[in-house]
Amino acid sequence: MSPRALGPDIHGLGTRFRVHSPDAERLWLCLFDADDSETRLPMARDGEGVWSIDAPGVGEGARYGFRADGTYDPVPGLWFDPDKLLLDPYATEIDRAFVYDPVLAAQRGRGIDTAPLVPKGVVRPPLPPVALAQPLFRRGGLIYEVQVRGFTMLHPDIPQEQRGTIAALGHPAVIDHLRRLHVSAIELMPINAWIDERHLGPLGLHNAWGYNPVSYFALDPRLAPAGMAELRAAVEALHAAGIGVILDMVYNHDGESDALGPTLSLRGLDARSYFRHESDGRLINDTGTGNSIDCNHTVAQRLILDSLRHFVRAAGVDGFRFDLAPALGRLPAGFDPRAPLLEAIGADPLLADRILIAEPWDIGPGGYQLGHFGERWLEWNDRYRDDIRRFWRGDRGTLGALATRLSGSSDIFRGGPATRTVNFLAAHDGFTLADLTAYEHRHNEANGEQNRDGHGENFSWNNGVEGVSDDTAVQAARRRDIKALLGTLFCSRGTIMLTAGDEFGRTQQGNNNAYAQDNATGWVDWSGRDREIEAHAFALARLRSSQPDFNATNWLSEADVEWLDEQGQPLTVAQWEDPDRRCLAMRFRQSGFTIFINGDDQVRHFGTVQVPARTILPIPAEQEGG
Repeated sequence: MSPRALGPDIHGLGTRFRVHSPDAERLWLCLFDADDSETRLPMARDGEGVWSIDAPGVGEGARYGFRADGTYDPVPGLWFDPDKLLLDPYATEIDRAFVYDPVLAAQRGRGIDTAPLVPKGVVRPPLPPVALAQPLFRRGGLIYEVQVRGFTMLHPDIPQEQRGTIAALGHPAVIDHLRRLHVSAIELMPINAWIDERHLGPLGLHNAWGYNPVSYFALDPRLAPAGMAELRAAVEALHAAGIGVILDMVYNHDGESDALGPTLSLRGLDARSYFRHESDGRLINDTGTGNSIDCNHTVAQRLILDSLRHFVRAAGVDGFRFDLAPALGRLPAGFDPRAPLLEAIGADPLLADRILIAEPWDIGPGGYQLGHFGERWLEWNDRYRDDIRRFWRGDRGTLGALATRLSGSSDIFRGGPATRTVNFLAAHDGFTLADLTAYEHRHNEANGEQNRDGHGENFSWNNGVEGVSDDTAVQAARRRDIKALLGTLFCSRGTIMLTAGDEFGRTQQGNNNAYAQDNATGWVDWSGRDREIEAHAFALARLRSSQPDFNATNWLSEADVEWLDEQGQPLTVAQWEDPDRRCLAMRFRQSGFTIFINGDDQVRHFGTVQVPARTILPIPAEQEGG
């Protein structure tokens, strides 16, 4: 470790600690023994806003935190309060998970020590660096989105002690399932240490998704009891099976929330550097969570870059998905794909070849940036999600949009040599794939917000009955629609993403914002999976993996593909513009592979090929007409 690096640095005689806090007037290293007795050691200024101390005899396993004193004036961003124990932003391990308590948000002067409530950092030497290779994931592959805890809590083949942990991802039963789906990479929803939002406790709920981080280095102990070594072992097991690992990172805000939120780490050390503020001192909230990380400040940039390098170096991950990614490139004049942090990620020797995926929207000014992140980036494509849903719902005038989305969304990404789309129909936020066909409206009452949270418009339908139905005709219609949605996704050009459990009909009973459902609602029900839908997904995965027409990313031209009507003739302008037309065939000229799509409620014939109602039918050339 560089002598100028921040965080703990173990050496032969002890450990040196360095932390950035330029506005503090006094700062202490706080060491805790096995009985939680505290020893405070004063730190000294070390130049450039950094404080440091060399602690002889302190080594691996030591538990620690910081306390900072200085001006307490929250309006301009000065939150110094020596009663608040602060987590080292560079701590790579913590001794327990965060639990929200109103005391953590108490104003200075209340005389309440938060040390009993705040997890301590644990001193660990860095793991030997992973021998890096090119990422296993290639554009055009299948990304499988996983919420680590919910993915295996109910998995019958996972040992009880491993359920809900990162270690379970390396279990043979999980890897076998991923291989049958031909998964190219799993995308882990946030695994960094997080804290519940303050309104959840009184409701008896807990944040299950992790999009409220306190640490950008330490893993949440609930997911990784064995720390970074656990993640590293899981990555190695997945890599051995040919599956890459992508981490979902939340650098747009932290769990300290707004002015009424807890003081846990960044706020108590250097809020002026880490957070964006209005001219009057108020916290900017472009994330809807209470604060926004200042990704243009060099101190915040350094923290983010060091965090990314840490996960590549220590665990060998293949890449990252960035939550609310416009926040990383928002300059005073608006979003810029050449913003300093985005440029630094692309130029970093350790990060330059990693997979980078943007969620290209947030609620800040100019927050919708789909298609604007540049050639290094893949981007979640919500236009794909909405247009494909609307087609299969039966909306008029959606045939052209269907064709555009199947072909890689050239209207969005055409500026480059290949599509950068990440096609998806469902993700962690929103309805599950099965619930799209069973619920016309959200049912989020269990979230405790009077069903006001979550997306209001989902482009969903219920096949005649809202929610659970024992009508066999309704069940058959829903299963048919799920198969059509899956078929469309797997036959779409570019990268595709499937959320865990959608391959076998996972339901959340109509809850389209299950972030606080750390229970059976949010957990994948392995014993209740629909085997017919699962077999269909496996077959589609085999087909896609064998067909470069689907998993390629280069643009199609008229020389590559033709769009045909039921008589085998090219679609005319009038047919394309017919708002009631819901049928077409997409034929790849070189391979002869044809995708027949019938969105009507009756059987359609394409020559000798009979396509059932509301069905997508991909057929290789040698089988057509057979």
